[in-house]
Amino acid sequence: MAIEAKDQLAKNLLGSPYETLTPVQRSVIDLIATEAPTGLDSRLHTDDRKPGEKLSDRVAAVGGSWRFIIGFALVLAIWMTWNAVGQGTKLAFDPYPFIFLNLMLSTLAAVQAPIIMMSQNRAAARDRAAAEHDYIVNLRAELEIMHLHDKMDALRQRELLEIIKRQNESLRILRQQGPGGIGV
Repeated sequence: MAIEAKDQLAKNLLGSPYETLTPVQRSVIDLIATEAPTGLDSRLHTDDRKPGEKLSDRVAAVGGSWRFIIGFALVLAIWMTWNAVGQGTKLAFDPYPFIFLNLMLSTLAAVQAPIIMMSQNRAAARDRAAAEHDYIVNLRAELEIMHLHDKMDALRQRELLEIIKRQNESLRILRQQGPGGIGV
């Protein structure tokens, strides 16, 4: 489709020239102009994650679950109970104040936090792509509805003009027939 037609479509639907539109708005006008279906964003349906990214997503899924929290709380309770009850014996490997436990928790937090953040950054990128796709679909639907309204208004206008034309023709015929109703 010619740029003039796209420009006219942009002015009719968005009230702005085609050149001043954002890239997303231009893509919507292009889709409407070509009457092509809105394609699905491949980023939303392909799994192109590397093994490390898959692992970080799995760590985030496990580390952010109630199962992990409850299991980890249980391990901590057992650790502290074992070392508190066995204090003074060879069974206590980390006596109170649990310095080794503190070191383990700090190490876990130092490793787990960036891994979870990497996973969240990828999820945010997927969410942004999905939101942009939704925006394009919604904007296109809104513009298509406006376009349909314009077409319906034009059809209604043509029908009204045709009805008025027929009425005028009927009135003209009736006037020609005279007051008796039958023309000579």
